Amino acid sequence: MASTRSRSRSALALAGLLGAAGATHFAKPRPYDAIVPRVLPGKPRTWTYVSGVAEIAVAAAVAAPRTRRLGGLLAAGLFAAVFPANVKMALDYRDKGPRAKAIAWGRLPGQVPLIIWALRVRRSAV
Repeated sequence: MASTRSRSRSALALAGLLGAAGATHFAKPRPYDAIVPRVLPGKPRTWTYVSGVAEIAVAAAVAAPRTRRLGGLLAAGLFAAVFPANVKMALDYRDKGPRAKAIAWGRLPGQVPLIIWALRVRRSAV
């Protein structure tokens, strides 16, 4: 079984990833705007900002020991919720170069370890 210190480090790393990703939604919103599924109502920039706020809020929940269990569950849900945007990106990148396509298509199975990580953080929270 993992030590308390390593579980805390894992949770803080997840929180850092989520917080950094959320911040990029505000610092560089255009790439996120481009992958917002067209079926969502409103402007893509609104969804970019909403998802950035959600990532930052979930990061805070994961970082705080008192809310870590809930934060881990919310992180798993968030990773699942952004999957349609990653599908859109992969489809939009069909005509791009090999490197861009590999990154876009690689994001799809990449969601699975993120979800597993978030659920492990949830389970290991005290």
